[in-house]
Amino acid sequence: MNEEKIIAEEIRAQYREKEDTKLDELLKLDRKVKVPCEIFAYCFGIVGALILGLGMCLAMKVIGNVMALGIVFGVVGLAAVSLTYPLYVRMMKNRKKKYGQKILQLSDEILE
Repeated sequence: MNEEKIIAEEIRAQYREKEDTKLDELLKLDRKVKVPCEIFAYCFGIVGALILGLGMCLAMKVIGNVMALGIVFGVVGLAAVSLTYPLYVRMMKNRKKKYGQKILQLSDEILE
């Protein structure tokens, strides 16, 4: 009997409309800061790694016979991979500066 009530309450909770709380808004702002930075870093790093791999294949004559072009691609890919983390940190810093005040204000309201 008690288990039935628990299951019924869990099912009922799925169909209730949820009200946005200050904590929900704080979590949304936190994601708004972090997610674009992470997406950029992953995409930029993957593209850089692919360019580096293409350069390695060209330089080792696995694809074609253009070693000089392979070295150029390799250097460009290596630069992109090396710059991924500093660009991520800078982007994160700018977004924290942009949304920081609102996040601090909301967290203060929640903590009080």
